[in-house]
Amino acid sequence: MDDLTHVTVDTLFRDMAEQLGLQWVAGQTGGKRTLSSETIQKPTLALIGHLNFVHPNRVQVLGCAEMDYLRGLTDTALQGAIDHLFSTELAAIVISNGEVVPAMLTDSANRTETPLFASNLASPILMSYLGHYLTQRLAEATSIHGVFLEVLGTGILIKGDAGVGKSELALELITRGHRLIADDVVELKHVAPDTLEGNCPPMIRDFLEVRGLGILNIRFLFGETAVKTQKNLKLIVELVQSEEVGEVGLNRLDMVASTETILSVAIPKVRIPVAAGRNLAVLVEVAVRNHILKSRGINPVEQFIKRQQAAIDRNT
Repeated sequence: MDDLTHVTVDTLFRDMAEQLGLQWVAGQTGGKRTLSSETIQKPTLALIGHLNFVHPNRVQVLGCAEMDYLRGLTDTALQGAIDHLFSTELAAIVISNGEVVPAMLTDSANRTETPLFASNLASPILMSYLGHYLTQRLAEATSIHGVFLEVLGTGILIKGDAGVGKSELALELITRGHRLIADDVVELKHVAPDTLEGNCPPMIRDFLEVRGLGILNIRFLFGETAVKTQKNLKLIVELVQSEEVGEVGLNRLDMVASTETILSVAIPKVRIPVAAGRNLAVLVEVAVRNHILKSRGINPVEQFIKRQQAAIDRNT
């Protein structure tokens, strides 16, 4: 988890230098400075923003307007402004729009060991790309056991005790045209206030382990369209033994509204009893369709209650 919530400036430069045309102008000794998980709790502009002499940001982008302002200062005022900028905890400074870097800025970056980058891209483009990168890398994350699939365009996590049939169900869903994202270990990132993004560790990507068949390469068996790299988690399907839910659970798909909280996000959850003769793949598809209807404001339970109440009213 620490690798996902702490990013060094060296890592940021390595990952984004080619895409953004970054040049490391000064402060090369500051590459070990980090952006931590604490920072992600602030708005994007607290990570990357235009120059603000009152509240400098962790990664400071200086565009045309900021550089024009600095060029309009006297040498004494310029030195004071730069000293004030470097007096705070900055991870790095990026000069955008191909602006000429003042020597005074370079000297201060080297003196304080603050990485100073330059790019020909416009500052809004830099802020957009860097903001997305840092949001992804610094997002709060966790790993959870289960099988993560895309079913009917919806990211679902299949959970349950060992041996309950999660992988077999996943395999049947894949044969029905749905897509595998991760088996066994699912990495979840809190990328937005109400959004968890799930993906698969690179080591086990494309693989599904099924008892009796061993490890299967789903991409090779079913083609490129049978796998997907990531998806937002929208629904949890928990497989439970029939004795855990009683006789009623054997006959009905439990659509009662329930949720499970992961990384402070409440995810809708459906519990499906496992029993001989049940077509779990169909039940999962129905659960997903029902979830989609509910997300659009269509609740079949409420519709049934209203219809039942109307019939009672007519007979009284």
